[in-house]
Amino acid sequence: MTAVAALALTGCAASPDTAATPSATAAAALECTDPGSTSDAVTVAGDAGVEPTVTFDTPLAAKATERTVVTEGSGDAVEEGDSVSISYAAYNATTGAKLSSAGYGEEAGLTVNVVNNQSVIPGILKGVACSNVGDRVAVVIPPADGFGDTGNTDLGVAATDQMLFVIDIKDKVPTRATGTDQEPQDGFPTVELADDGAPTVTVPQDDPPTDLAVEVLKKGDGATVADGGTVTVQYTGVIWGTGKVFDQSWGAGGPTSFSTSEVIPGFGQGLVGQTVGSQVVIVIPPAQGYGDTGNDQAGISGTDTLVFVVDILATA
Repeated sequence: MTAVAALALTGCAASPDTAATPSATAAAALECTDPGSTSDAVTVAGDAGVEPTVTFDTPLAAKATERTVVTEGSGDAVEEGDSVSISYAAYNATTGAKLSSAGYGEEAGLTVNVVNNQSVIPGILKGVACSNVGDRVAVVIPPADGFGDTGNTDLGVAATDQMLFVIDIKDKVPTRATGTDQEPQDGFPTVELADDGAPTVTVPQDDPPTDLAVEVLKKGDGATVADGGTVTVQYTGVIWGTGKVFDQSWGAGGPTSFSTSEVIPGFGQGLVGQTVGSQVVIVIPPAQGYGDTGNDQAGISGTDTLVFVVDILATA
């Protein structure tokens, strides 16, 4: 993944990280972002699927994020709770310098989960919300919806610099695993799925395994999750001893994205090597979960084994 994508995925989405807490309810509804004279002044040329040629006079200085539809797509409307794959070209709108681009041709781009408090900078989310699949949009982003008062020195974005993203809405990402059913393994929790794909997990009465254990319930044929790669998932986490759900994305804003290196060790290790479209069960002993201290906020003790049922929706 390119630098800007990796750095964009540093928001506050719920995920089983080292300080995980039970997921909060979904935030306030997203509002559509209007065009303005600043975003309208950006000239974008080129075919869909190919990195565009972008020209603009510097500096661009929008008072609030502005979004102009450059090319209208004919696909489905992007609704709150959807996940979409995008390609983009990003620029420092103050200096004119190109920052990065990704997602063109066969290259992985970025998966955006269209719900507030997700793990992209707010300006990208505002650019994607209220779009249609196939749209190309130009989004001018002031610091408040970008990297804030600190800017981003790695990218060359000062605290007062604005950014410009030209975004192609490529497709919707499924919100549940789509792989082929596999035979369940003995000794693992059983999983029943609701009509929308949300799992109910029943934990065995037996003692949990002492080592990390992974079961594939559905086998997808998509890209393989790399060590340190970014994944977009739906997940439910329960405690082995009680069967209590302590965290989940289902019903709490939909899919979420994070790096496999930014979550508790067993969760990341259980995902690496799996394929997009798969549903896996990951059983995590304390040493590869929250350790001896547990996680009081989530109701996890230092001796609790954790169980995650994870639908792998995308990776980059």
